[in-house]
Amino acid sequence: MDVQGTVAAGWEPVRDAFLRNFEQRGERGAAVAVHHDGAPVVDLWAGTEDVEGEKPWAEDTAQVVRSATKGVAAVVPLLLHQRGLLDLDAPVAAYWPEFKAAGKDRVTVRQLLAHRAGVPVLDRPLTLAEAVDLETATAAIAAQTPVWEPGTAHGYHAHTFSWLLSGLVHRVTGRTIGHWAAEEITGPLGLDLWIGLPEAEAHRVGRIGPVEEIEPPGSGALRLRPKRSVTEAYQDPGSLTRRAFGVIDPKPDENDPVYRAAELPGSAGVATARALARFYAATLGPVDGGARLLTPESLALARTEESAGPDRVLLVGTRFGLGHMLHGAASPLLGPSSFGHPGRGGSLGFADPDAGIAFGYVTNGMRKTVTADPRAQSLVRAVRAVTDPTV
Repeated sequence: MDVQGTVAAGWEPVRDAFLRNFEQRGERGAAVAVHHDGAPVVDLWAGTEDVEGEKPWAEDTAQVVRSATKGVAAVVPLLLHQRGLLDLDAPVAAYWPEFKAAGKDRVTVRQLLAHRAGVPVLDRPLTLAEAVDLETATAAIAAQTPVWEPGTAHGYHAHTFSWLLSGLVHRVTGRTIGHWAAEEITGPLGLDLWIGLPEAEAHRVGRIGPVEEIEPPGSGALRLRPKRSVTEAYQDPGSLTRRAFGVIDPKPDENDPVYRAAELPGSAGVATARALARFYAATLGPVDGGARLLTPESLALARTEESAGPDRVLLVGTRFGLGHMLHGAASPLLGPSSFGHPGRGGSLGFADPDAGIAFGYVTNGMRKTVTADPRAQSLVRAVRAVTDPTV
């Protein structure tokens, strides 16, 4: 496998781990990027642009990153709060009056972002056309009755997070979340990262698809054998788990240009690994002499736990901040200060303030993993070995 890109001196273990993913874990096409203290130290890519193809992955190849989009989108409300435009402890209905329907009148912005609103499902799934229409989708989520009393528990809002956050941001700013992020974050930072892929950039995006589950013996990879209850929940059409992942029906083709162009901040973002790493680096401090995204106070909010313990949807213990997943057994990041988000099946982006690390990994090969892909974890372990050789 011909690995392209650059690695700073001392960071060669990340390149080695990246290569092993192709040799031992069935990787088809992928990229990884790491910033340390604001400077790029790893920028690698290899394989093919499409999961089933021959065209080489290029330096600027981007991919759908699924729920890794949530980590980018979650910075939007933090910035709105930072600018005095959004009160985290105000009722969502103070900004979005229709949301108070069906017993949601006391749901706070903080609860919405921390997966505590109790609306991970819809009584009637949406078609793709309905899901990508802001007015239709946000009206559906505003009318939905919670499946648990808001604030009393948490459960991963796998897809409905898109419409919860889109509805809130639109009513606070008057702009769609994709446009707001482009104008206020990704554009100024020069990131190849989109919540709503522009048609002019579509030629750069590879096709994703399923790949075989391969894990070499003795690899040291995270091994989380699903409990029988978790397996059964994914198979049961009536479970919260199955319903949460099935709120768009029929299941959309993620390679469909309509899906890629949709402003779905919970699932349909498109990015390069370099853009993910640079984005998270900007949350920690200045990049290339520019302004940092988050103040120290907002950075503290990003890494603060808001939800922890049994997840009503994923049925394992999860930890969430204000939209970000936090380091834990179900979703290991670099360490206790890490915040970010995995994408189901592979991709991962996160920041670790204590280590000064910003990390991005994207792939076109989708495995069945939800929160801890072995390929991403092998790269994280390599970063940890470089930053803390005593581990």
